[in-house]
Amino acid sequence: MHRVAFVAGVLMPLVFCSGAWADDTGFAYTHTLRKEGGRLCMADHYHSGSGSGRTKAAAQAAAARSWADFTNFEYGSAWARWSRAGGKSVRYTKESAGWSADVDARPCRG
Repeated sequence: MHRVAFVAGVLMPLVFCSGAWADDTGFAYTHTLRKEGGRLCMADHYHSGSGSGRTKAAAQAAAARSWADFTNFEYGSAWARWSRAGGKSVRYTKESAGWSADVDARPCRG
């Protein structure tokens, strides 16, 4: 009976806390992290994305989705919000059917 109580006492908090970490792979913590404006950001690790569209805005949105999709795969959705990313840069190229965009940014969470 004591074993059951011990296991429940140890495992139950992990079950209830796991929801907060369910979308975080843990790989982000292998990088140097720092606080920036209330967020936890990778200090010097950038991810890239690219996309195209009929307008610059559409190309940037596609590139930001590309950035977020890969960041989500590698680190989890907590790190994959373009709106929270740090050190953003966007480059545009005019194409015959519209625009292409390439983005770079450091993943942040929080």
